Amino acid sequence: MHVIVPQAETPVLAQCDVLVCGGGPAGVAAAIAAARHGAEVVLLERWPCVGGMGTAALVNHWVRSDREKLVIFGLVDESARRLHERGWARWFPRTPHLYETHWVEPEGLKVVWHEMLQEAGVRTICNLVAGDPVIEEGRIRGVLTDTKAGRRAVTAGIVIDATGDGDVAAKAGLGFEYGRRADGRVQGMTMVYRLCGIDECRRQAMTDEEMEAIGEEMRALSRAGDLPPYGPAFNPCRHAKNRQMANMSPVAGDPLDEEELTALTARARRQAHEYVGFMRRRIPGFEQVEVEQTGFALGVRESRRIKGRKTLDADMVLSARKQPDAVGHGFWGIDIHDPLGSGYSTWHDRNESIMLPAGQSYHIPLGMCLNDDLPNLAVAGRCASATHEGLASVRLQSHCMVMGQGVGTAAALALQAGIEMTELEVAGLQDVLRADGVYLEQVPPAA
Repeated sequence: MHVIVPQAETPVLAQCDVLVCGGGPAGVAAAIAAARHGAEVVLLERWPCVGGMGTAALVNHWVRSDREKLVIFGLVDESARRLHERGWARWFPRTPHLYETHWVEPEGLKVVWHEMLQEAGVRTICNLVAGDPVIEEGRIRGVLTDTKAGRRAVTAGIVIDATGDGDVAAKAGLGFEYGRRADGRVQGMTMVYRLCGIDECRRQAMTDEEMEAIGEEMRALSRAGDLPPYGPAFNPCRHAKNRQMANMSPVAGDPLDEEELTALTARARRQAHEYVGFMRRRIPGFEQVEVEQTGFALGVRESRRIKGRKTLDADMVLSARKQPDAVGHGFWGIDIHDPLGSGYSTWHDRNESIMLPAGQSYHIPLGMCLNDDLPNLAVAGRCASATHEGLASVRLQSHCMVMGQGVGTAAALALQAGIEMTELEVAGLQDVLRADGVYLEQVPPAA
């Protein structure tokens, strides 16, 4: 069945140099970077706040270290410093000898990133979904969006798709890959939730052995079907201070099917309350624990991967490959959460088959964000060009922000020069990124 939608003139809501679709970590970084380099920027975000997985999904830890030194700076570092100044972030113990460096308060991140966008002069419009792209003569002119006053258009010289799912790029006709080769399934998703009512003194008195025994009991109950699937990497007893963020409620399915995503989100929320029932019975200090908040959205790790000029794969990650078109560094291993929803992740294995050696990092290339079909359309974040395995490393918030800052800067510089982003002299872009605080070392010469 089809309906006929008549053609109609669409009023223009906004005109700009750079339109960023999606206000998650990649989109925020892209918008700020482009605006700071002189571009007039509009940012469209479908939810009521910016931050994406870092705010709406409550994913609250950042990684910046190769286990010997910090290698991600730039806008990630600036964001972290602003959060620390206001008590909305704290360092992980043993930094920099762990990949993980910060816990971040999602509510604080909403405030800090809105402030940074406002200071940069970005016109930020939340509650609007970037809809169908407007394509004319082999270029993207902008996107349509449905407002409360009716359909409107936002036009731009360059469009950056930071939607996570690559919605704009896919609708514009760019090719993409989806899922793993074996069965087409994407990584499992997780519902993060916040607990309150913890007796911190009693919890602190528990030994590591006691905590591990409780974790093993949960895994055994899960295997027997008496608890939902359980992610054993996320022990419910750790990192609590009267309140606690838990990342242990896995589900699996198709994040591009809205009805299925709705059902998965509801299931994950139910699972969180089932875990809490166990905690009240078995964990000292958790007798009065309550679910204070669940994520507004599931933590989606993978969906479309838009085909770009360069595709990040497992070998590039694990060999710490350096790239002539680098915009920053990445270091996370091949962290694949079971596409069947068991809660298992390859990260649990902690071996050389999925991890880089300490002190090593790979380059995140600009080419994974650009394409040869629509030269004024770029992508940034987890929809960038990567294999299933490559994305399992580069999908993290800090790595997505590296991409966003690189692409946003490239867009502004290309507009200033009156050229396509693919024609930009990469060494000059890298000089600008370094001047903006990005860590960028060991860049090989272009072939």
